[in-house]
Amino acid sequence: MVQIDFYTGATDSLLVACRLCAKAMQQGLRTVVYTPDEERMNRFDKLLWTFSPVSFVPHCRVADKLAEVTPVILNNRSEQLEADDFAVLLNLDTAIPPGFEHFKRVVEISDEEEDSKRHARMRYRHYQELGHDVRHHRLEGN
Repeated sequence: MVQIDFYTGATDSLLVACRLCAKAMQQGLRTVVYTPDEERMNRFDKLLWTFSPVSFVPHCRVADKLAEVTPVILNNRSEQLEADDFAVLLNLDTAIPPGFEHFKRVVEISDEEEDSKRHARMRYRHYQELGHDVRHHRLEGN
């Protein structure tokens, strides 16, 4: 059974994703960040370099030769979603990522826009219907 964590009420979902990647890295949990949206992936990639002036989150794209030894992998290709040595799948897409059930934990983030909330509710219900452990975390002042 997969543990699903929903973080709702994000002011900036990409910034929250950066913080969660940093936290996972500090806990020694390798993470795959998934979105098929190339523009969003590029913004997230740049933000990982700049979101904190005092820390660094080592990351690379899934096709990079260093992907096997990097704690955070950026993936925009659904056919390459494999759990292997990864504990966390951080989903930045509006749909449930294919292959999510092979991960120990899936992280979902929703901001306050109606479209984002609507998609998050659909994903939340689907995970529940599949019998996964779904937890909700309300973000305040992020």
